[in-house]
Amino acid sequence: MSSIAIESLDVEADTLRCTVRASGDCERFLSGEPFRTSYGRSIESVPEGVLAVPVLAQICPVAWACGADVYVPEVDAAFARALEDAKAALLGMHDFMVGGRLHAERRVDYDSPKSGASGLLFTGGVDSTASYVRHREEEPILVSVRGWTVTPEERDDEKWAALCDRVSEFASERGLGTAFVESNMLRFLDHPMLLAHYKRHVDGAWYSSVGHGLGLTGLCAPLAYAAGMDDLYVAATHWEGIDLAWGSRPDVDDHVRWSGTQCHHDGYGLTRQERLDLIADYVRSECAGLRLQTCNDRMDGNCGRCEKCYRTAVGLRLSGLDPNEHGYRFVDEDYREIRAAFERDEWVLGQDERHMWEDIRRRARETEPRTPAERAFFDWLDEADLDALVDDSAPPLSHRLLRAGARTTPNGVYRTLYPVWKRANEVGRRLARSR
Repeated sequence: MSSIAIESLDVEADTLRCTVRASGDCERFLSGEPFRTSYGRSIESVPEGVLAVPVLAQICPVAWACGADVYVPEVDAAFARALEDAKAALLGMHDFMVGGRLHAERRVDYDSPKSGASGLLFTGGVDSTASYVRHREEEPILVSVRGWTVTPEERDDEKWAALCDRVSEFASERGLGTAFVESNMLRFLDHPMLLAHYKRHVDGAWYSSVGHGLGLTGLCAPLAYAAGMDDLYVAATHWEGIDLAWGSRPDVDDHVRWSGTQCHHDGYGLTRQERLDLIADYVRSECAGLRLQTCNDRMDGNCGRCEKCYRTAVGLRLSGLDPNEHGYRFVDEDYREIRAAFERDEWVLGQDERHMWEDIRRRARETEPRTPAERAFFDWLDEADLDALVDDSAPPLSHRLLRAGARTTPNGVYRTLYPVWKRANEVGRRLARSR
């Protein structure tokens, strides 16, 4: 029988460290590295059952995929109930998940500190900025996380520093508090092995398609308890009418809670273009110099040339703003560049992006173009086959063979071979682009 057990929880000042033991099928999905998270403020007063929340939020979806049980000495009772609700949502979303039970020696309802504070997971992109605008009267604490899109690896130090500087400046201008959380949650999990087993079942990666709603909110539990947060908001990526298997959705995030704190999947009633409209109203009424940060390639500003930068710039124009005043270099010639990039298959798009370009197309049909170049692009977009722009092809044979091999290869051998294969594959892609 497969199982995962939390063996120890240790706190030193602002840092949580947890050791976990797995057996059976689950063993291959944990790297063997202890789970660690630093919160930037003391969590020594946080009770044991709340300290268990961050690691449970990472390991429970893995256990549910394996049909394994999870064991913990003490757990926050509200979070234990939340896990049952989140499990039901994820099992309904993913056919490969089969469930499992949580065994706790003690389930405790704690008297949590109440300060009336709220928190918001924040990057400075469209979604989290729109959520800030929606809740700015609450003056939420802005919470930024290192461990997923910005990794704990040394190569991402500059990205993390740039994000912290940018969020700190945004908060300082508005008199807001900040919290910078650093975790090894995706080194603690064996993410390559999870991909090898489950990539064929999901549209994205494990954490985006399965883990990040429960994982990111749960990661914040000790911080929220220590700060007395009543509410924690996580900005929606999608909106009503989009039914994609995605780790962060209302039927997951809205169930997450622990003593003193309720989580909220925020802004789901607004499309991405409507969120930009909300930001545009805020710009015109309160913050003319607001700059967004959405780039896929960098954190110290926007490259202005990747698909997400172009998509955001077009959306800003459709909301009546000049992208050049809000973080994006954009001129009429860029409309031709966008069309050319689509027609050359330069961008690999998923269903996510297809829905977002469809949202742009709907607004473009209602908008009078301001220039001939804009009119030409809107006319092209009106007729474009957006489904054909989505890459639904199977991964290369080398990827499929590697993942198939991982399902039968001993864990230690695979963990040695995967980084070598990954580096060789990255070099091959760079050489191909340079030809």
